[in-house]
Amino acid sequence: MFESLQPVPADPILHLAVMHREDSNPHKVDLGLGVYKDAQGHTPIMRAVDAAEQRILGLEDTKTYVGMAGWARYNQLIAEVVLGAGNTFLADKRLAIAQTPGGTGALRVICEFINAAKPGAKVWVGKPTWANHHAIIKSAGLTLDEFPYFDANTHSVDFDAMMAKLEAEAEAGDLVLVHGCCHNPSGADLNLDQWQAFAELASKKGLIPFVDIAYQGMGDGMEEDAAGLRLVADIVEEMVIASSCSKNFGLYRERTGTAIVLTKTADHANVVQGQMNGVIRGNYSMPPSHGALVVQTILDDAELKADWLVELGEVRERIARLRSELVQALNTAGVQQDFSFIERQKGMFSFLGVDKDQVNSLVHNHSVYLVGSSRINVAGLNDSNMANFAKAVAAVL
Repeated sequence: MFESLQPVPADPILHLAVMHREDSNPHKVDLGLGVYKDAQGHTPIMRAVDAAEQRILGLEDTKTYVGMAGWARYNQLIAEVVLGAGNTFLADKRLAIAQTPGGTGALRVICEFINAAKPGAKVWVGKPTWANHHAIIKSAGLTLDEFPYFDANTHSVDFDAMMAKLEAEAEAGDLVLVHGCCHNPSGADLNLDQWQAFAELASKKGLIPFVDIAYQGMGDGMEEDAAGLRLVADIVEEMVIASSCSKNFGLYRERTGTAIVLTKTADHANVVQGQMNGVIRGNYSMPPSHGALVVQTILDDAELKADWLVELGEVRERIARLRSELVQALNTAGVQQDFSFIERQKGMFSFLGVDKDQVNSLVHNHSVYLVGSSRINVAGLNDSNMANFAKAVAAVL
């Protein structure tokens, strides 16, 4: 049976991590993998997470299943985090919610559910978007199309082109996948006026907004980063959301995410919940418990929640500071090009804007590991590697 299979190419981002690990250069820099790193290059366990885990360790007395949709209290709390504590959707019972194995699990559950509701439905994604969006959408049997999103010349959202494409070609029932904040890979986000215009277009044409919010709290703040998503939810009748706790809680390996579906009525939500549960049962059956229970414990405890928000704020401020320091370091290294756009972008990622030959030179001649598109993880920089990185960029330009 297996002799007909062909080797699958290595994931380019994960392969970068292997190359970095095997590189003996003491000045090597890993800006490829999309995880937050502190000033020591370490991805730490957050204080509130550590405290919550200690509490759970002392109280947990069973390892039985939590159910297909996961912890009900966790689902409610995440709906409040994403849609706002004062949202009416929970009280109106218009939400179907499932705890999932990470944000990727949420995306897959949503896509499989959509394919059950409308086989082969079209999902529009921005160009560029997170690379795994393509694989998830296609693997679920959905049709994928693209709209312009990022203008490499202005280093900003090409909103007019995005709207023109959707206005001309998107049809009722199509889904439009947008990033809630901290766009991966570009760092270029929609502003509130653009969110408003997008929501109005979706409402007018009968499009279904599909919001992937994987970095809430790492751009401008927990409330600010969800403002656009919430604006859309107030305007459209139906919407799907994939949320992740990997970054803002640092729970990467615990696989903690949430699939949220906003429906027109409570009856619709009840049907959707059953359909999502069916997708889950035929896939991984039950979600893991631990990460969601950690998040639930933090959000349900005023002291832990306050400490989590403080530490998340420290992470956010450090990323913003690194962006400013990078621009200054490039100037100091003698780079003539204007890289000030890096300061204006949000979250961990930005495009350097160099070509593939220059990327290859950075990787193979300078031990600077970044994605072929020139995407860098700003959080991979620190005081010990910033100057060397800037000099390497100056050398290839």
